Amino acid sequence: MVVLVQKYGGSSLSTVDKVRAVARRVAATGRPTVVVVSARGDTTDDLLRTAADLGEPPENAAAARELDQLLVTGEAASAAQLALALLCLGVPAVSLTGAQIGIRVTGRHGAGLIDSIDVTRIRAHLLAGDVVVVGGFHGVDEHGDIVTLGRGGSDTTAVALAAAVGAADCEIYTDVDGVYTADPRLVPTARKVPNIRPGVMAEMAFAGAGVLHSRAVELAAMRQVAVHVRSSTGADLGTVVAGELETGNPVVAVTHDLDVARVLIQGSGADLAAEVLDILARNSVPVDLIARSGPHEDEFRMGFTVRGSDVVEVRLALERAAKGGGVRIDEDVAKVSLIGMGMLSRPTYVARMLAALATADIPTSWVFTSQVRASVTVPRDRVAAAVALLHDEFGLAEEAA
Repeated sequence: MVVLVQKYGGSSLSTVDKVRAVARRVAATGRPTVVVVSARGDTTDDLLRTAADLGEPPENAAAARELDQLLVTGEAASAAQLALALLCLGVPAVSLTGAQIGIRVTGRHGAGLIDSIDVTRIRAHLLAGDVVVVGGFHGVDEHGDIVTLGRGGSDTTAVALAAAVGAADCEIYTDVDGVYTADPRLVPTARKVPNIRPGVMAEMAFAGAGVLHSRAVELAAMRQVAVHVRSSTGADLGTVVAGELETGNPVVAVTHDLDVARVLIQGSGADLAAEVLDILARNSVPVDLIARSGPHEDEFRMGFTVRGSDVVEVRLALERAAKGGGVRIDEDVAKVSLIGMGMLSRPTYVARMLAALATADIPTSWVFTSQVRASVTVPRDRVAAAVALLHDEFGLAEEAA
């Protein structure tokens, strides 16, 4: 079987008419199809508000488990509704949860990692002619408990399923028609990129581009699955994440991330770096822009950025690790990044980035560079100006030569 995997985000399913439109698109594929869906519209936010209205639960594994149990009802409902819409069109369809298709997950509640997938049941339904509609964003752990995958979990579910069933392509349908050189809401001249390398896309996603999640892109690259980002309302081919991007400009895009907190830890002299990084790793918290004091200094100092939404998970543990020192957390910052290839080989690009921002009186700090990304932190209220300025500075509104 040549299987097609499609994923539809919540905005693509937010109304009954949109669910019917997606059903018609799925029915027209003419191929054995697996569809991964997110919760419809604002369902996840509504469920989180409901949980908050119930009171302040303890910050422990028991409460995290119940929150996962609650949140996945949105994906289960979305999958069943799309399956019903397909049945109304005369298309055989079945909705399945992560547990029903054997998605095994490791890690803590709210930030699980897919460990394995048993595709036996999916293959049986596909051979019977059914469209398989899967609720994304979750699986089950070794105890049979539901564990959600965190941000971008449905993207990751779709790519993992595509790899597991041997699909060469995975189509991600969303409310935008592809990947752009900057957020079009901030930069009207932003240009759609028709093809992009997986490594570059992964950096864009990690640095704040909200079209795809970095874990999904990394998995696609490892398993050689081409990802097509397309609009759920049009026929445009969108952006293909695979192969090589031919461009005369090493800078591909400017991204921004508002979910950022800058953390500074000071201690009495003992080297706490390994302990600090272990705390972040045990809580599945990605860390970026790391700097630390040298081995011969009297005082230990370490700075880094994390997602602002992860601060609550690690604040107390970091304060305990400081052992009487101090932990300062600044959430009034954002991260702006140049994404491209050969950034370390072209230090002039980082110099231009910093000079352009300085000329516009946009203060920067905590610079990070790699071959595919150069990032700085800026004040949160200057993000829009910084993104527009750098998009213009590096000529990203112009077609690649």
